[in-house]
Amino acid sequence: MKYSVATIPCNDLADWQVDLLMQQLADLGFDSFEQDDTALRAYIPTDMLHSYDNWQSAIAQLSINCQSSLVQSSITECPDENWNAVWESEHEIEQLPLGIRIVPHCAFGAGHHETTAMMIDELMHHVSHIKQHSSFRVFDHGTGTGVLAIFAKRLGADYVLADDIDDNSVRNARENAERNDVEIDVRLSSADIRSIREIRTEPFNLILANIHRNILLQQMPDYASLLLPGGELWLSGFYEADIPVLIDAAADCDLHHIASRSNTDWRMLRFRK
Repeated sequence: MKYSVATIPCNDLADWQVDLLMQQLADLGFDSFEQDDTALRAYIPTDMLHSYDNWQSAIAQLSINCQSSLVQSSITECPDENWNAVWESEHEIEQLPLGIRIVPHCAFGAGHHETTAMMIDELMHHVSHIKQHSSFRVFDHGTGTGVLAIFAKRLGADYVLADDIDDNSVRNARENAERNDVEIDVRLSSADIRSIREIRTEPFNLILANIHRNILLQQMPDYASLLLPGGELWLSGFYEADIPVLIDAAADCDLHHIASRSNTDWRMLRFRK
């Protein structure tokens, strides 16, 4: 799957404006973000971008919502490259806990983003719970680089399924699993929102989903159907304002809110069936 990147100057934006912009871009289908002192880079599957007749009109509306001018924004297609080689040439690969090493492709992180870090920390704190089960099964939905699936397997899960709608991500996750000498079942899913309904497998003890709010809401009934009684659903990739609607949607599916976490502006929720 090809990705395009929108480069949006943000040096004149307040923090709340950048947060609002990222949320609205996520609602449009952008799924990864990078920010430095001068610009916000937002990544979107190119096929989704082509569905917008006039990209500049979308940016103009975002400008109004953020109360600032974003007219200098540009969008380009990510080139096809050997992303392992490019990333390794530009970054010193940092080891995560447990000695895990992640090399990301174009739009996927190495495990240091706040949303991923919260999930990793929760997994590390629940290792005894994982190991006390004779057959602990984990599903990592929207796996990206495979980092959460790899942690779950390294911490003692007997079976880990990871899926993503992006073939580049699936290839990346498989490479990282091999790099870390763990076996995870990585599958390419349909981009259709019903994709996880197609999964034919035994239910899971734990489901991880680090994706933006709209997908979490749409998939909530399917998450519930794939969980064992007493199993947990961990969600991340959203903001404080998104919490009430996520908790309400989970409650409608008989998933009970048991814990919350925060890291900068990002939030994580845990539910139990």
